[in-house]
Amino acid sequence: MAASKPRLRRLLSGLAALLALGLGYAWAVARLGVGIPCPVHTLTGLLCPGCGVTRLCLALLRGDWAGAWAANPALCLALPALLGLSAWRAVGYVRGAAPSRWENRAWLSLALFLLAFGVARNL
Repeated sequence: MAASKPRLRRLLSGLAALLALGLGYAWAVARLGVGIPCPVHTLTGLLCPGCGVTRLCLALLRGDWAGAWAANPALCLALPALLGLSAWRAVGYVRGAAPSRWENRAWLSLALFLLAFGVARNL
């Protein structure tokens, strides 16, 4: 248990930093109208699987489920699995456990799902 305390501290400090950055970015986009453009869309004109994630997050912060779905339906569908897998991996990280085979397959399946969505949304 003693070995897991530094890992838990690192995880919680990383999550706090990520939350602060995310909320700061959401504030900048919502109030100042500035955001980071998608490099794939900027360079190719195509929508990547993540295009719309900022609008999706802002809509979820407002409780606007229809707006979140309109921004990126694939990420709306994948969000429960992404959150669940992330929580599972966080617990495994704190315990010092390596990712299991099913975890790796689940992450790969999510990546392939998002890649297929990225292709389909540009047809």
